[in-house]
Amino acid sequence: MKEKSLWNKDFLLDTGINFIVYLIYYLLMVIIAVVAKDQLNASLSEAGLASGVFIVGTLLARLQLGKNIELYGRKKTLYCGIVFYFVSTLFYFYIPNLEIMYGIRFLNGLAYGIISTATNTIITNCIPVKRRGEGINYYGLSTSLAAAIGPFLGMVLMLIANFNVVIIICAILVGLCVIGCFMLQINEIELTDEQIKRMKNYSIDNYIEPRVIVISVIALFMGFAYSSVLSFLAAYAREIHLVQAGTFFFVVYAVVITITRPLTGIIFDRKGENYVLYPCYLFLAVGLYILSITDTAFLLLLSSVFVGLGYGTFMSNGQAVCIKLTHPHRVSVALSTYFVALDLGIGIGPYILGNMRNVFSFSQLYTVAGVIAFFCFILYFLFYGRKACSNKIAEETIIAMEKSPD
Repeated sequence: MKEKSLWNKDFLLDTGINFIVYLIYYLLMVIIAVVAKDQLNASLSEAGLASGVFIVGTLLARLQLGKNIELYGRKKTLYCGIVFYFVSTLFYFYIPNLEIMYGIRFLNGLAYGIISTATNTIITNCIPVKRRGEGINYYGLSTSLAAAIGPFLGMVLMLIANFNVVIIICAILVGLCVIGCFMLQINEIELTDEQIKRMKNYSIDNYIEPRVIVISVIALFMGFAYSSVLSFLAAYAREIHLVQAGTFFFVVYAVVITITRPLTGIIFDRKGENYVLYPCYLFLAVGLYILSITDTAFLLLLSSVFVGLGYGTFMSNGQAVCIKLTHPHRVSVALSTYFVALDLGIGIGPYILGNMRNVFSFSQLYTVAGVIAFFCFILYFLFYGRKACSNKIAEETIIAMEKSPD
């Protein structure tokens, strides 16, 4: 039987939907604080809370859906999620005060968590098994590009248009996703009675997949380190008088991951995760260190190259590791565990590092973030990497899956 092509219709549709969903998330994330301050006279902390409330909604959705998406059904979850995302996006047209804004951000975060969990789970059945690392890297490219293009697009739109125009554009994009979702062929996982019974129990392993704890903890620290770039780059660029170069930081980031992503996926499949993940931690640490000593446009953009090679590559390859280690019916829980940790790191990073700003300079903060990235290298080596040589973990996992009815 001929193996299906990686670039099949469902793979392209799910990847495209995921890209737009994440694009809107990052686009709004970078401008919502500005809207809160300019239109609702919010303080800096109140404006920052608009971002935090969104993350709370996302985490709650990921935790609940990671446990129950196979029970509810992937198709039903996807359809409900995308409609909810569309409706909650329209709510932005009415934000008369901060309380209403917080409520809308929470609901939009819930919707984002639902739809992103669904697309991340569905993609696993759209990729040929032998090309899983490559496929996940191409799919992950949609997320990484959205993380680069979204903030850039948001800043540009706010310069040339008002907030209502931005929401109209976002609503049109989500509308296209709604159409795409109904064109997507979705394979459901058939659960045994025993699996259904276990999933309905309110036990910790229904919310957290033990097999991916290590890579998820590392993801939390990687997200924490990268949050220093998302949150403080604009202010740092102003402080060192490199605003124009700072504008192109995420553009260079996007170009780098676009060029390197296909290669890292092939390396993952042929050589194993160690050959991809060890360099990720070092590249991010180097990128953040260069950022801490930046005093020229060249150094600033050079740091974006290493940050892209580090964090941009880690995001999708960490996801590929989760899929590799997990039973098919537990993939949704594994991915939920991973992305909850990643989102949590990005969510708490700005708050903790922001408080440290009272003591440290921006340069010192980026040094701290670089040390945290290198700490991820040590964690990975101690608790995963040295056991994964020659794909030993993958082989043991496959054997366990074949023998175990679970």
